[in-house]
Amino acid sequence: MVIERIGVPGYEEVVRCVDAGTGLRAIVAIHSTALGPALGGVRFRPYGDDKEALHDVLRLARGMTYKAAVAGLDLGGGKAVLVGDPARLRSDELLRAYARFVDSLGGRYLTAEDVGTTQADMDLIRQETRHVTGGSESAGGSGDPSPATALGVLHALRALAEHAWGDDSLEQRHVVVVGAGKVGSALIGHLVTAGAVVSVADVDPARVAEMARRHGARPVDVDEALALECDVLAPCALGGILDAATIARLRCRAVCGPANNQLAERADADRLARAGILYVPDYVASAGGIINIAEELRGYDRERAVAAVAGIRRTAGAVLAAAATEGVTPLEAADRIAERRLASATRTEGRRAAGA
Repeated sequence: MVIERIGVPGYEEVVRCVDAGTGLRAIVAIHSTALGPALGGVRFRPYGDDKEALHDVLRLARGMTYKAAVAGLDLGGGKAVLVGDPARLRSDELLRAYARFVDSLGGRYLTAEDVGTTQADMDLIRQETRHVTGGSESAGGSGDPSPATALGVLHALRALAEHAWGDDSLEQRHVVVVGAGKVGSALIGHLVTAGAVVSVADVDPARVAEMARRHGARPVDVDEALALECDVLAPCALGGILDAATIARLRCRAVCGPANNQLAERADADRLARAGILYVPDYVASAGGIINIAEELRGYDRERAVAAVAGIRRTAGAVLAAAATEGVTPLEAADRIAERRLASATRTEGRRAAGA
């Protein structure tokens, strides 16, 4: 196993690991531990090359820092990526090698489930390191974080509805869900129960068919979904869905969903604002999963976790109110809330060090 540290400005630690024997190619990015150990999932994807993988892990790690900070958690931000096709490369040996890599970081990074990895993977990783979260409840974990993430998005949508329409009801609100994976499908269930009208798009036709059968969601093509007239667009798949070209096609009143890094660049927040589209920053809306896992770290209790996830409604409402009051985009408002908390933690740590 070869471990190489990569210097990246603004990040505490970025480490690449290659293990020829198992085929492991992994990168862990620790953005900040100012508030606590860096928590973030491990994403297993067939990246085009290591440069693409590095770009993704850096964006995701920074997002986790802000997600934890704005949610009020005593956790930092980090992320990991495994380079390759999980359908071809996944093996117990590779995951165990990755676990030993995580263990070598001494607890500064806590790994968890993400795109391309499973709860069963976390249980296996736990056999090699204690620096893992989101395992099965039978193994002392909090289980799959997807339901908590979906529930958090529902709370964010209620805050959005109250801000946009003066009423937190989602009854008859048309929501277009793009991505019907674990989080997207759970969100659709919540929306239908809340009385919303749901359209669904996914690259996998079988998922769309299942949502239509189970929930009565209206199937739409992925290429048409962004231009569909609706109240809310809910991105629930991979990031980068909103850029100058796609924003020009939008016919929604608001965007609120759990996909990480929905904006291709920060300027897209301004583009949404100029188009009159309200935006709940992705790291605010998608915090349910990390909130659920944070409860695991103190001894998991499901009722307490559900109550904590409900706090996303208050957080999203505060972000939207601050944006309106301060005359900035919701992204800028959320960033300011997170950065104030990070700065306070840094000052406190500095005072402690000076007194030591």
